Amino acid sequence: MTKASRLRRQKKDSERQKQRAAQAQAQANQAAFTQPQAGDRREQVSTLVGLALRALLEGDQPAFTSAVDQLTAERAPGWTQAVSRYVVEFLGAAVTSAWKAGWQPAELARHAGREKSGAHASMAADMIAAEMKAYAAATVDPRWAAQVTAVAPDGVWWGTGAEYLAAWRHRAGEPDPTAPVATAVETLDVLLHLRVLETLLPKPGDGAARPAAAPAATMADDRMMSKIRALLAKAESTEFAEEAEALSARAQELMAKYSIDHALLAAKAGEKEEPAGRRIAVDNPYESPKTTLLNVVAEANRCRAIWSKDVGLVTVVGFPADLDVVELLFTSLLVQANTAMLRAGGKTDSYGRSRTRAFRQSFLVSYAIRIGERLAEATTHVEQAAAAEQAASGEEASAAAGGAGTALVPFLAARREAVDSAVDDMFGEGLTHGRAARVTDAEGWASGRAAADLASLHNRDAVAS
Repeated sequence: MTKASRLRRQKKDSERQKQRAAQAQAQANQAAFTQPQAGDRREQVSTLVGLALRALLEGDQPAFTSAVDQLTAERAPGWTQAVSRYVVEFLGAAVTSAWKAGWQPAELARHAGREKSGAHASMAADMIAAEMKAYAAATVDPRWAAQVTAVAPDGVWWGTGAEYLAAWRHRAGEPDPTAPVATAVETLDVLLHLRVLETLLPKPGDGAARPAAAPAATMADDRMMSKIRALLAKAESTEFAEEAEALSARAQELMAKYSIDHALLAAKAGEKEEPAGRRIAVDNPYESPKTTLLNVVAEANRCRAIWSKDVGLVTVVGFPADLDVVELLFTSLLVQANTAMLRAGGKTDSYGRSRTRAFRQSFLVSYAIRIGERLAEATTHVEQAAAAEQAASGEEASAAAGGAGTALVPFLAARREAVDSAVDDMFGEGLTHGRAARVTDAEGWASGRAAADLASLHNRDAVAS
């Protein structure tokens, strides 16, 4: 045997030894994994979940499937229960982190569904309900608690964390045994990649819940808002434009009066009102013109609207009564706009090609602009009438003499300035002005403007066509 042959043989023997050593180590690792000790399972689950999350980040579907399969398989007694327990623990920690980042329960569940699916939204809602068990009711703001009830009406329905994934699969009627783990990891991935939002509500555990309003004021507000909601509901449901016009006009009058009266009563009572923020979801299709509509409604009611396009949320900043008005009116006008838009049906060009999307986009942009014009007119009209009524009753003279009265015009101007200041405090210099949605269909523009006139907000004849 030549020297070269011996060297080649020695090299092959060395490679075989290395391969056998690697195989032995792999078998030892596999044995340690397939028969985990109780104290090691959390780390093993964490490692596999980490591998699955990394695979999602890198778009490596085979690696994700492999990690999920390993998490799903019953490799030792109690393994799948341990996976469920620790996955629920990881999800709970992510929910708490989301709250610290400014997210509220309804927003968090919606975002999981927006990014993934309804199943992921449902799982996020379950984890929100589970996290709430750690807080006494007295430390939870009523608005926060109401959101939790809305997204998770059944509360914690599954028992312990170790039982959750199996219970979730049974409840969903899911035939795939890997689906609960895959959904949990994907939900965790969404929760771990949230942007920071402005904090608009106190988080659970941050202190005592806000005190309730005085019973008389609450009852009066509730009666007025119920009446406004009823009028808007009728305006949305009627097939007759004239009736919708009359109902919307009456609702707008009540809303404007409610907002001004609420502000003046609070000032006279010595209550220190401060602007607050409320986020409103705006979804596709046609999210840009819908946001324009919300913006004009906000401006007409002494509020500011800031659009976070990446998460489909608009933050409206204003005084509480004005925020109620904005949310109610926007919701109603959007329903009326959609009804009129869909009634127009699909559109085609002279070549038979669909132009429905361009028509509807232009329709909604035109509708929003015209509604803005009419809201501005209505707001000015109501404020001038209220100021004249106040002056006639001697309120202006009382205010000038240092009495308990409040001069309406400078009072409302001061509230607008307070809202602008609150926006600066919340968002700083990070605000940018986006480009408005494009109008490319003349018929859509004309139809949208006509529909806005039919949604008349004060008494005047409706546009006939």
